[in-house]
Amino acid sequence: MTPPILPGQPYFAYRDNALFAEDVRISELTRSHGTPLFIYSKTAMLSALASYQRGFAGRDAQICYAMKANSSLAVLQVFARAGCGFDIVSGGELERVQAAGGDLKKVIFSGVGKTRLEMRQALGAGIGCFNVESEAELDVLSEVAASLKLRAPVSIRVNPNVDPKTHPYISTGLKGSKFGIAHEDALRIYQHAASLPGLEVVGIDCHIGSQITETTPYLDAVDRMLDLVAAIEAAGIFLKHIDFGGGLGINYSADDMPPEAESLWKQLLVKIDARGYGNKKLMVEPGRSLVGNAGICVTEVLYLKPGEQKNFCVIDAAMNDLPRPAMYQAFHAIVPTQRPAEEKAGITYDVVGPVCESGDWIGCDRLLSVAAGDQLAVMSAGAYCMSMASNYNTRGRAAEILVEGAEVHVIRLRETSASTFQNEKLLP
Repeated sequence: MTPPILPGQPYFAYRDNALFAEDVRISELTRSHGTPLFIYSKTAMLSALASYQRGFAGRDAQICYAMKANSSLAVLQVFARAGCGFDIVSGGELERVQAAGGDLKKVIFSGVGKTRLEMRQALGAGIGCFNVESEAELDVLSEVAASLKLRAPVSIRVNPNVDPKTHPYISTGLKGSKFGIAHEDALRIYQHAASLPGLEVVGIDCHIGSQITETTPYLDAVDRMLDLVAAIEAAGIFLKHIDFGGGLGINYSADDMPPEAESLWKQLLVKIDARGYGNKKLMVEPGRSLVGNAGICVTEVLYLKPGEQKNFCVIDAAMNDLPRPAMYQAFHAIVPTQRPAEEKAGITYDVVGPVCESGDWIGCDRLLSVAAGDQLAVMSAGAYCMSMASNYNTRGRAAEILVEGAEVHVIRLRETSASTFQNEKLLP
């Protein structure tokens, strides 16, 4: 039985049938740190970032890592040291950027529900821009900024009504989405923003969705955005930057064929230049495409449970560690960390965790040749896994390891049961 092609190659690859992360054997890491265990490749992250950097070579551009994908401090450090800014969606994420040494002037604050406290916090920190998502938010932000005798730099997120052709739960650019303002209302709301005393209009923003694997939605969104830029500037409101958001997908499986960031942006820049906006500052907010294929989650097989309709492979990782399959039926490749020396026939299993929920599955109908005690790697687990992990069933979150060549860095200790309830109080 031949295992599937590994997403994340060459940074995760087999050598003599043993799975490696860069130059480190996975089994050595699990022997020292246990399972479930998240393992990240620093080189994979920087390689993904380099594709964007090449695409923007020679341009006035700012890459802001969308840290909701993976907000572990060491991951933020990697991108901060590489010159990235950050796209945040909460005051807590702002504090993480500060803790990781990020440049606060390169921070963009997105999200539909910013509180007054978060606005004051971000204004005090001197962030680069607020991506505002409603007319009501404009009014509140102006009021808060004026009370501090400041003007908040704002970009309005416009909903271009472009279908990103992705899962509906991660599609954000259609009319029914909670995100952004309607395309047809944009000019009026920009005029309102320009009239408010506590605001400085600096840009325009859009983000149409996540895990986008086609070029067409981006091209359509650029056309609609540039039409708006022309109308807004004709009304006398100058825009310093255009923010095209993120959303570029990764290859979770062989069926996913997203364009390379470099080639995508070369196509988009042709359109931008043709419309005469190539001299403006360009901003993007990639998340998944920088970290998704740079991480795996290693788990141990606990039991094999045959059944009349299904065979189950029960592992020690669960939906609290890897929530994407339970949330929106997401696919992750699942491969052995040690391939047998001779090819063996496999059995079709549903790979499930120990959490007390029927939705606690990691992969359905997977052909595997495994025994209890074997270890499996859940691939493409660098994005929206640890950042969405929980303590459901009082399960401590997994440890995290960052690998750089042969160097191993423990970047998160495994949580104990006691640490999961350390902030709770018993009744007197």
